[in-house]
Amino acid sequence: MTPIIAPSLLAADFARLAEAAQAVHADADWLHVDVMDYHFVPNLTIGLPVVQSLRAATDHPLDCHLMIEAPERWAVGYAEAGAYNVSFHVEAAADPIALAKNLRAAGAKAGLAVDRDTPIEPYLELLPHFDTLLIMTIKAGFGGQKFMPEMLDKVRTARRHADAEGLQIRVEVDGGIAADTIEQAAEAGADAFVAGTAVFGAVDPADACRRLRALVS
Repeated sequence: MTPIIAPSLLAADFARLAEAAQAVHADADWLHVDVMDYHFVPNLTIGLPVVQSLRAATDHPLDCHLMIEAPERWAVGYAEAGAYNVSFHVEAAADPIALAKNLRAAGAKAGLAVDRDTPIEPYLELLPHFDTLLIMTIKAGFGGQKFMPEMLDKVRTARRHADAEGLQIRVEVDGGIAADTIEQAAEAGADAFVAGTAVFGAVDPADACRRLRALVS
């Protein structure tokens, strides 16, 4: 599948999110929105009202990554707000398959997220129910962390399984993705790339997106 570049608004100026979205409009495929609740992870960021405002400010597909407890309480609301893809953490979900069905019924793609310390193998059988598998290449909770290449073993395992089963699923990587790491992730089998600091920490975020895309195209 064509590679997806998904700049993370976690690294943007929260007072200017609409401007940040516009800055990468022509060069990004998705806008990645990190939702943190200060319970599942020790950080508090964007919530549903901000996503609703973003939806009104941009027509870009919103890729919402829910790092929250009890995602079954809140995830469908993001789909109803117009999110293109809603990923929730397998570590937090009581019934991942049921929630995936509910997200799809609400009009969104369903994504399963796996944190740094969680093995991938027990959850491979769930993948037919999902459109996206988001593999953390850092510990979920904060931006700006160093990429962990050892997490790419999970990417390789997931890609081999998806290919063997004929699954049409995006394998997304999130954490430390930049010009010096994105090629490694692509070679391991990832095809969607979340980049925060590498994009919004650059002088020209649009050019940063173009440079990342050139490395995996």
